[in-house]
Amino acid sequence: MILMQVNNLMKSFGGSVLFQNIQIEIQTNDRIAIVGRNGAGKSTLLKILTEEIAYDEGEIYKPKELEIGYLAQHNDITSTKTIWDEMMTVFAHLQREEKELETFAAKIEEMSQQENYDDKLIHEYSRRQDQFAEDGGYRYESDVRGVLIGLGFTEEEFSFQISDLSGGQKTRLALGKLLLQQPDVLILDEPTNHLDIATLTWLETYLTSYPGAIVIVSHDRYFLDKIVNIVYEIAHKQTTKYHGSYSRFLEQKSLNYERDMKRYERQQKEIKDMEDFVQRNIARASTTKRAQSRRKQLNKMTKLDRPLGEESSASFSFDVAKTSGNDVLKIENYSFTHEGDREPLFSNINLTIHRGERVALIGENGIGKTTLLRALMVEDSAITLGSNVQIGYYAQEQEKLTDTNTVLNEVWDDFPHKTEENIRTVLGNFLFSGEDVLKHIHTLSGGEKARVALAKLMLLRANFLVLDEPTNHLDVMSKEVLENALQYYEGTVLFVSHDRYFINKITDKIAELTSSDLTVYLGDYDYYVDKKVEEAEIKKLEAEKVPQTAEVKTTPANMSFAEQKRLQSEQRKVERQIDEIETNIEKYETQIEALEMEMTKPEVFQDHEKLLELTKETDELKEKVEHLMEEWTELH
Repeated sequence: MILMQVNNLMKSFGGSVLFQNIQIEIQTNDRIAIVGRNGAGKSTLLKILTEEIAYDEGEIYKPKELEIGYLAQHNDITSTKTIWDEMMTVFAHLQREEKELETFAAKIEEMSQQENYDDKLIHEYSRRQDQFAEDGGYRYESDVRGVLIGLGFTEEEFSFQISDLSGGQKTRLALGKLLLQQPDVLILDEPTNHLDIATLTWLETYLTSYPGAIVIVSHDRYFLDKIVNIVYEIAHKQTTKYHGSYSRFLEQKSLNYERDMKRYERQQKEIKDMEDFVQRNIARASTTKRAQSRRKQLNKMTKLDRPLGEESSASFSFDVAKTSGNDVLKIENYSFTHEGDREPLFSNINLTIHRGERVALIGENGIGKTTLLRALMVEDSAITLGSNVQIGYYAQEQEKLTDTNTVLNEVWDDFPHKTEENIRTVLGNFLFSGEDVLKHIHTLSGGEKARVALAKLMLLRANFLVLDEPTNHLDVMSKEVLENALQYYEGTVLFVSHDRYFINKITDKIAELTSSDLTVYLGDYDYYVDKKVEEAEIKKLEAEKVPQTAEVKTTPANMSFAEQKRLQSEQRKVERQIDEIETNIEKYETQIEALEMEMTKPEVFQDHEKLLELTKETDELKEKVEHLMEEWTELH
């Protein structure tokens, strides 16, 4: 079912067109990502869909009763309530109904004691009780508790006043309220901001089974890959639709560009050949008719536009001025306690990093990751830097930038031996050209400040980069440039990031920080996740171990022959069922892949009815796979 349709949408600011000819369709259970570089108009488009701002041209079709939930990028809850009480406002209608049902029950009880039964009243009570249960009346408190814990709030924090919370905590609460309200269309602008990796993983699982449609703007590519099945890219002021995950979108976009460029080049050669023929033969009596015919063909030909490539993005690389020793960093039994606190933030930290290693430091929000990075900048007996180590530090909030400086002076002040031309050239690589370099730091966006900081870091030529959330505020293209620069960097890297896609691309070690220690995993983020699952399973098995005396009673050797045969028969039956389910899942997934490939063909993409038919067929197959996966899990 189509929930919303956007046709030929156009929006301009100050006479400059932000985007035009925007086409978007949202259907029930769609998982849609809207992607594009910073400034393409992604957040503006979301605000138009939610009627927060007006558009200039085009049409938006949606049912009047459609419920839309919107999480803005900088959301804030203003409330005098506690966390728990604010979240419970979502279920005020169920709380009212609960009180009315209690009144019903008391009245029926009173009448029964008087042996005075009212069948109509009892029937009405039963009907409303069933509806109450169907609406979630017996589980809404556990739903609230589950969402709050999933979003990183402890039960002790449920009674905290909202007015005392940080901006990030308020944004998480706003997200929690939306998830509990379950609108028909959930629109999320950068929902992964302020979330640590554990909370991100929970949110991915929650959104996967969300009953409505979801539209997301996010720079978290790992998150998008887990959630979305449709991608709309805003580029060159218009949208292009792709079916599949974010990774599939990248592949398809590249293939489409290559295909369109080949078509364009082939036609250009054909046009040139025809023009040459006309020019050579138009004046000759014997060939003039053929030349005129070719000229008519040329005039009738529909000329292809040159495919639009990637829009300009930053271009840089990291170099080292001198090579460090093999041992770059050694931390031994390091602890940190905030001034005035009794308990340490973390303790017993041990870490060794060698030249050339790329180490990702991860852990819960507030555990002290930034604190540990900053500790490397000051002298401490527990922290030893190796010979010739020069640190290049990238701060998360760019607090080292001077607000009153221009972009040019901010960089030039740190590297006065460079000429103005040198500095302007470097800044040009980071997309600051012409008058842009005269902008003051305090007027820049988060992404622009990040690019200034990266420009300074590049010029430093340090051999040990210490990076605190380097991908924050960067658009996807800039992230990819940073990834490439770090992959070819010859020095050593220690960084904090919540961007799991970025971690996978860069790291060869994961260091997990807790309050009591630091554990190193030799691999990327996916390897770390696998090891954590393995550790959890081992812990669970150890906890479930029963005494040997209890085992003796239930081993097959102590069963009768008939019992053993029955058990073996049941096991074989379950194994056959599992094999059959796995075969069916593989068959359906192959069919889904074939359908999704079919939907990317231009002749299908432009045929609305055919596309709708294929989408419906794909959704049905995905539903079958989901049911089979549930059955497979139960059998295991």
